[in-house]
Amino acid sequence: MKFSYKFSNLLGSVYRRGNVSFTPDGNSIISPVGNRVSIFDLKNNKSETLPVEAQMNIVCVAQSPDGSTAILVDEAGAALLVSLVSKSVLHHYHFHKPVHTVKFSPDGRKFAVTRENHTLVYHAPGKTHDFNPFRLYRSYHGPYDDATCIDWTDDSRHYFNKEGDFNTLTSCDYHKRTHFLVTGFASGIFHLHELPDFNLIHSLSISDQRIASVSFNSTGDWIALACSGLGQLLVWEWQSESYVLKQQGHFNNMSSLAYSPDGQYIVTGGEDGKVKVWNTGSGFCFVTFTEHTAAIAGTIFTSNGHVVISASLDGTARAFDLHRYRNFRTFTSPRPAQFSCLAVDHSGDLVCCGAQDMFEIFVWSMQTGRLLEVLAGHEGPVASLSFSPADAILASASWDKTVRVWDIFERKGCRETLQLGSDADGTCILAGGRSKNICIYHVAEQLLIKKFEISCNLSFDAMEEYLDRRKMTEWGSLALVDEGQEEGEGGTAISLPGVRKGDMASRHWKPEVRVSCVQFSPTGRAFATTTTEGLMVYSLDNSLTFDPFDLDMDITPATIRRMLGRKEYATALMMSFRLNEGAVIQEVVETIPHTEVSHVSQTLPDTYVDRMLLFVASQLETSRHLEFYLTWCQTLLMLHGQRLKNRSMSVLAMLRALQKSVTRRYEDISKLCDSNRYSLQYILSVAQQDGSRKRKAGGEEEEEGEMEELGEEDSSVQMSEDDLPMKSHHI
Repeated sequence: MKFSYKFSNLLGSVYRRGNVSFTPDGNSIISPVGNRVSIFDLKNNKSETLPVEAQMNIVCVAQSPDGSTAILVDEAGAALLVSLVSKSVLHHYHFHKPVHTVKFSPDGRKFAVTRENHTLVYHAPGKTHDFNPFRLYRSYHGPYDDATCIDWTDDSRHYFNKEGDFNTLTSCDYHKRTHFLVTGFASGIFHLHELPDFNLIHSLSISDQRIASVSFNSTGDWIALACSGLGQLLVWEWQSESYVLKQQGHFNNMSSLAYSPDGQYIVTGGEDGKVKVWNTGSGFCFVTFTEHTAAIAGTIFTSNGHVVISASLDGTARAFDLHRYRNFRTFTSPRPAQFSCLAVDHSGDLVCCGAQDMFEIFVWSMQTGRLLEVLAGHEGPVASLSFSPADAILASASWDKTVRVWDIFERKGCRETLQLGSDADGTCILAGGRSKNICIYHVAEQLLIKKFEISCNLSFDAMEEYLDRRKMTEWGSLALVDEGQEEGEGGTAISLPGVRKGDMASRHWKPEVRVSCVQFSPTGRAFATTTTEGLMVYSLDNSLTFDPFDLDMDITPATIRRMLGRKEYATALMMSFRLNEGAVIQEVVETIPHTEVSHVSQTLPDTYVDRMLLFVASQLETSRHLEFYLTWCQTLLMLHGQRLKNRSMSVLAMLRALQKSVTRRYEDISKLCDSNRYSLQYILSVAQQDGSRKRKAGGEEEEEGEMEELGEEDSSVQMSEDDLPMKSHHI
């Protein structure tokens, strides 16, 4: 088993606090999420979380005009200089006091920082290596209150700031080229005005929570709005009055997650009673179900991946259709019960839920929604349910230290009861809980094999191993309290001691870091975990790991390129897989002509066929050579399909990864082709209408011409008849 998993993406949280900022091209938006930063590509419909972390929650984000670097400042005033090209930290700096705003000058040579009632102007770090990239240029003093907003003029010589904070105005932004001003208020309303006449162009209420940050893009067409209370991020196009982006995470912590059978989607359930479905490729939530009225206890996909089932503490289990996005089945128990877990059989016909207060298991039919049977026998809350992949055999685990096996169709009660001790029987244990770490333990050796740290954010409780005794008081440590934070500024209120949910009190405490659910992807190359930070995805990145396969002293990149020069493509391909360097494998595969694909595929052994298909699956997600890699995929499956079928269990993860990549590319291209087809149909219909109008107009002109000719002939005949009597009279 490989343990070289690296952080891949953060889902479930799109905004926490601080300011949002558009990139210079105006197509992407940078949003601070806790102590991390996410970039949402609005043009390509993708999201990415940078693999950098601050020590505390990030409150200020500033990007250089060329878009190559960014400055991130956390709550304590610690700043990170981050390269957006290499996605790495270049420099650390500490301002020693909380910072309100960071802003680059338009020419990119300087940046201004507001700290308390002082404004500090620094020389901006350049592209060359400097020992101290942050060099102070000048300090400005003058305001009697905290300077909370700042902006530069176009010549980069002057700046403007705003002192203090208004009662209702919480954020604003001004677009200098179009002279538009957008203002956000604590009531959730934002206004768009045109200056200097201050004409109201647009006004809209997005929620009842305060708007924490607003920002224009480079063209002034899109407005980004962020609400810290709901964790909501919106991008509004004011001309068409439509949303470009509308994302919101769970209001409370997530409690459960489940992968779809192909690993393309993740469904999450939260303590706010909402069920959200996320796309692992784009990182966006595309549907939210709000029918539940209490916390979600479990979520699961059916085997076909078209239905999501959720169980809640409100006593209902609901089935949602992912095609029509509706709740088409609701399962309830005869007596009110709090469901703690659920399972669905392989065919998708049986739905089972376990109760934590009645110690019973309820079985329903998916087709009719009727209750089929109630399984009783456990003496404690039912903690987990699982169906056999082959038969309708259900296994249930309970707090009474037993696992019971049930045959659903025979209805003979419990077939077998297994007594469990406190020790697990397995090779490794993957564990997570009220800690910042996810640990993998070896059972036989009783050793810690691998530890994944989900966060280093000191804004959370339980992050520090030792507390400062100088901050200890009679009721606790001051290090656990968010001092000086208002309710709208990110403080987390907690009720009386011992109460975790319900009516909130006036004290603000740090939220506790914890892991509520962990699950591996069906492809085996990623696992997801629901944490206080959000839904975190860890995946295997081959570019970061050197893992050779059957390596020999003679296998080097130079030797592989020499084989390519001799046109020994099959030998070069197998040698590149033995070296197992991604860049070398890609070079070899893309050097092979498409006419030689069939010949090379026939000579590959089964071991290299598996590795080649796995490489094709990874390249289909990012490569531009779509037809080339699809040719490889089709040829390998046609030539080695029977042998792959015979050992399907060992290559199941690889086949799922391949199916996931092909399905995703098919969906992207099908949308584009459908759009082009409809556009062509529209153009053809418009052209036909124009042609019919022209033909009709041409026919009317011809009729008018014929009428004019007939009129001329009639007049000539009349003139000749008039001339004859005159001539006869003259005679």
